Amino acid sequence: MNGFTTKAVHGARTRKDPHGSLRGPLYDSVAFEFDTAHDAELAFAGKKPAHAYSRITNPTVEEFELRIRLLSDSFGVVAVSSGMAAIADTVMALAESGSNIVTSRHLFGHTLALFESTLGRWGLEVRFVDMTSPASVDKAIDGRTRLVFLESITNPQLEVADIGEICTVASRRNVPVVLDGTLTTPYLFRSKDAGVAVEVLSSTKYISGGATSVGGLIIDNGVFDWKRTPALRDLAAGVGPGALLVRLRRDVYRNLGACLSPHNAWLQTLGLETMALRIERSCANAFAIARFLQQQPQVRRVNYPGIGDSPSYEHAVKQFRRGFGGILTFDLADRTECFALMDRLTLIRKATNLNDNKTLIIHPSSTIFCDFSAQQKAEMGVTDSTIRLSAGIEDAEDLTGDIRQALEAL
Repeated sequence: MNGFTTKAVHGARTRKDPHGSLRGPLYDSVAFEFDTAHDAELAFAGKKPAHAYSRITNPTVEEFELRIRLLSDSFGVVAVSSGMAAIADTVMALAESGSNIVTSRHLFGHTLALFESTLGRWGLEVRFVDMTSPASVDKAIDGRTRLVFLESITNPQLEVADIGEICTVASRRNVPVVLDGTLTTPYLFRSKDAGVAVEVLSSTKYISGGATSVGGLIIDNGVFDWKRTPALRDLAAGVGPGALLVRLRRDVYRNLGACLSPHNAWLQTLGLETMALRIERSCANAFAIARFLQQQPQVRRVNYPGIGDSPSYEHAVKQFRRGFGGILTFDLADRTECFALMDRLTLIRKATNLNDNKTLIIHPSSTIFCDFSAQQKAEMGVTDSTIRLSAGIEDAEDLTGDIRQALEAL
C-alpha cells in the first residue's frame, strides 16, 4: 500500500490524459455538451454519469474530490466553496426546523454565529455542552437531535475532546457525529477510525498549499447508517449508503449553490501534494515556539495540545498520529500588552487565517470575536489577554527570534 504523500502526489487516475499530461487539466468551463438529447436526459436524471453544469459537477472538482476520498479512505466527498459552506450544507442536509444539534461554545466564532443566529432564525435549536464530558453530550441528546458537532482542535481554545468516546455515545442514540477537522486534516487524524460520520474541513487552510484559494470539503466516512436519521431515512431506503451524498448533490448543495470553482479545485489538488511536508514543518514550529514561550517571564500562559501541561495533552497524544497542529495561543498581561507585542513583530504577519506558509498572529477577542459581548466571550473562553499564533514553515529560529525582540521591547 502506498503512503499518504505518495497517494497525494499520484492519486488514483481514472482516465488517461490524451496528451500524457502529468497534471490533471483545469476545466475552467461552465457548461458541457451532450452528443444527444437522450444523453442529456439521462445525465440530468442521475442515470448516467456526466458533467452538465459546473455548479453541480465539474471534472477538475471531481478529480479533487477523488483525491480527498483516497487520502481519507472515505465513502464519498463533496467539495464546496468554503469551510463555512461545508458546515452549513451538512447541517441543512441532516436537520430541519424544530430539530436540535448538540455542540459546544468552544467553536470558531463564525461557526457559532451560523448555528445560533443564521440557522437559529430558521428554527434550529442549539444545545451547548462540555465536549470533554461525554456524559453531558449523552444527557443533551433527545429524539429531536439530528447531529453532534465538534472540532478536532477547537479554535482558539485548543481544546481536544475524546472524539471516539463522543462517537460511541452518539451512535448509541442513533445520532451522527459531524467533526470539523480543519486543524488536523486526514493526515494528523483519521476521523473514520474514531467513528465520525461526517468530517468537514476548510480546505483554504493546510490543503490549499499556503492560502492560495478558498474552499471546503464534506467527507462522508461511510460508517453511519443513514436509515437511522430522520432526514435521510426514506432516501436511504432507496439509495442505501449514498443517501447523504445524494441529498447534497440533488438538493442542498445543488440548490444553495456554494460550489467550488474549478480553478480553486486545481490549486488545491496541487496543494495536496506538499500538504504532509508543510504540516510536519508547521507542527514542529508550533511546538518549538510553544516551548520557547514557556521560558519567557512576560508570558503568563501558553496553550498548545502538544505540551505536557495542556489540559488536552492526553487526548491529543491518544488521537493524533503525526503532530498536534500548527496553532498555539499565549497570554500576556492585558490587551494593551498584546497589541504592543504584535506591533513590534517584523517577520510574523498580523493577519487572520490558519495554516498559511507564513506565520500569522492575531488578537482573537478584538477581531474574530468582536461581534460577541463580554459575557459571550467569557462563555467561549476568549479573553482580551490572549494572542493566537498560526505557525508557518519558516525557520523556527527566525520565528522565535522575532518574538524575543518583541517581548524585550515591552
